Amino acid sequence: MRLHQLNPVVESVVAGIIGLAIGAAIMLAYGYDPVSAYSSLFRGSFGSVYSWAESLANATPLILTALTFAVAMRGGLFNIGAEGQLYIGALAAVSVSLIQLPYPLHVVVALLAAMLAGMIWSLPVALLKLGRGVHEVISTIMFNWIAHFFAFYLIANVLTDPIRGEKTISIVETSRLARMVPHTSLNYGLIIALVAVAVVLFLLWRTTSGFELRVSGHNPEAARYAGISRRKQVMTAFVIGGATAGLAGAVQVMGRPPTYAVMSGLPQFVNLGFDGIGVAMIGRNHPIGIVFAAIFFGGLLVGGRIMQFSPGVPLELVRVIEGVIILALAVPELRTVVVRLWTKTRGRKQIDGT
Repeated sequence: MRLHQLNPVVESVVAGIIGLAIGAAIMLAYGYDPVSAYSSLFRGSFGSVYSWAESLANATPLILTALTFAVAMRGGLFNIGAEGQLYIGALAAVSVSLIQLPYPLHVVVALLAAMLAGMIWSLPVALLKLGRGVHEVISTIMFNWIAHFFAFYLIANVLTDPIRGEKTISIVETSRLARMVPHTSLNYGLIIALVAVAVVLFLLWRTTSGFELRVSGHNPEAARYAGISRRKQVMTAFVIGGATAGLAGAVQVMGRPPTYAVMSGLPQFVNLGFDGIGVAMIGRNHPIGIVFAAIFFGGLLVGGRIMQFSPGVPLELVRVIEGVIILALAVPELRTVVVRLWTKTRGRKQIDGT
């Protein structure tokens, strides 16, 4: 039986085992004990309450950025702009600290501001695609860089902390997300992320708009013949994706101590958008799968540090092992994406008569 004929869950498990086996072979080749290394990895990820809390804290923004990519993929689009959208969302949440509001209203306003900012930042990409035919991969990459340097400008000139010039003003107490487990990074942003998962799940599989979006992504020609507006689906995908990415930036800055601010260089945000693509692929672009994939990914980030201490695996090799495991898990969905792209390209060529 071929791998793609298996149940998706079984397929992912088999892919994960293959990834672990390849990682073990690499460690053996460099003289390290894979049993000891993997034991440290998973013990550091899920071996204690603290480990679980840190893994879930790392998973929280990844759930949201993965939703950004997954919603677009369900609509046949490649939104890789979560990186820039979450920068803008985080800065919008910080800006709300300039307003004096009571708790928990301040939290709600900050979250809404971040979602709105992410949505607004995603709109030019959708308009460029619809109006000028600009491919979303190109425009989202450009807007990621624009957001990157725009964030630098705001940190240095507009939202600057008067005492520490390398960061923005800190999120005020009334708009911070409380910790769920004391002395850890886990905060109620996890609950917000899970609510976002439930909302996206409902929108995609329990509403007419969600059905039309999925049809447009699965078979654009059938959607066109059925009278489904492609313009509406593109706008819907980018608006929802922008909202979840902006929310990711907000929960990261509102809930992760100690600074509760956006630092120059954006160290607490860099690659969260791109890592979300990997999480979405592992989770088969399904909201439920994304939750489990993000937890696993977050655990790898926590446990990878333990691998360096106990068996003494170098950081560079740890990153290679993690990359191999993630790539193996993402291969089944990546294969589906490639097949869909190939089919779409062939269909366009046939329509054009070439």
